[in-house]
Amino acid sequence: MAVQAYIALGSNLGDRQANLNSALDRLRETPGVRLLQVSRFWETAPAGGPPDQPRYLNAVCVVETELSPQQLHQELLRIEAEHGRQRGEANAPRTLDLDLLLYGSEVIRTAELTVPHPRLHQRRFVLGPLAEIAPTLVHPVLGRTVVELLAALTRQDLHGRRGVVTGASSGIGRAIALALAERGADVVIHAHRSRNQAETVAEKARASGVQAWCYYADLTDAEACRRFVAEVWSQVGPVDFWINNAGADILTGEARRWPYEAKLDLLWRTDVLGTVRLCREVGPRMQARGWGVILNMGWDQAETGMAGDSGELFALVKGAVMAYSRSLALSLAPQVRVNCLAPGWIRTAWAEQASPYWQQRAVGETPLRRWGTPEDVAAVACWLVSSEAAFITGQVIRINGGAVRI
Repeated sequence: MAVQAYIALGSNLGDRQANLNSALDRLRETPGVRLLQVSRFWETAPAGGPPDQPRYLNAVCVVETELSPQQLHQELLRIEAEHGRQRGEANAPRTLDLDLLLYGSEVIRTAELTVPHPRLHQRRFVLGPLAEIAPTLVHPVLGRTVVELLAALTRQDLHGRRGVVTGASSGIGRAIALALAERGADVVIHAHRSRNQAETVAEKARASGVQAWCYYADLTDAEACRRFVAEVWSQVGPVDFWINNAGADILTGEARRWPYEAKLDLLWRTDVLGTVRLCREVGPRMQARGWGVILNMGWDQAETGMAGDSGELFALVKGAVMAYSRSLALSLAPQVRVNCLAPGWIRTAWAEQASPYWQQRAVGETPLRRWGTPEDVAAVACWLVSSEAAFITGQVIRINGGAVRI
């Protein structure tokens, strides 16, 4: 009977990418072995061994095999030898390293072979790629999923995770993207027209040692939303969290002079329909993978009310997003967590040029007696996508300095 086995690949000598690709080709050619899936290649620092050795490329693949674990192990040793692997000092540089991580649910402890790999649960450079292709796979000895094992290593450290932030060229979205990067997450920076600003954010994110990509899409366009998600999944890879921050600007841009109904139409198509369309593309993909987090963007006063045209407009659209998020959390549970951020008075572009009346009102309505910052919102977003919020879903989280006016 065929069994699924997971194999770790690593190389830090010679043409690392060519070494890994060649090893995968050899696995494809091995009788009794069928290669099913391969993670992306991860570049990582050496773990132990001689100082000043080169960085590694690592990956994990899953195969379906009719070979016994011992036979498969021997095939891995053969492929290593073909690629010039020489065994000597522990953790020394190597052209190719192939480790049998898991063989079905079997537990094997012999002088020649230990399965599961004895250090599987301690190695981020293995758990990261493994979580990419098998996040809900259960360790047969520890009884915990791969995602849980990775979370135990990283907690709010987001190394090895990948996320998308819409509307990330400025303001709150920019702060969230950069905060995620500082914690080690690779990030997709989305914008509509602000290409130069988005590229600047991506460059700043890369300075934290992560990967960052820029994608551009008009979220009022249903086909553009579908294409955006499909391109991210195919070109960047599966994402662990998706943050729907993008919203229409009717306060500082050209739209501030528009009539009420035109503003409502723009807000509805961007904030509500854009969010819903992206969620309906992202949610099933995350469910199929067995893992993911979605964050949407609400507004604290949608629940308490604010007089005036702008108050009505934002209450209408953000209230819809908040209500939708609660229901979506039920639809996507238990695989995917969905929560909604509800910022209060946050010092964004509008706040910077607000009149003395609004400056005083914002501080007066906030018990902590200050404006919030985009970084305050970003800190909560980072917590919600981390393992520390693993039991939080279907919630609207107010980030408003304690304002509870009713």
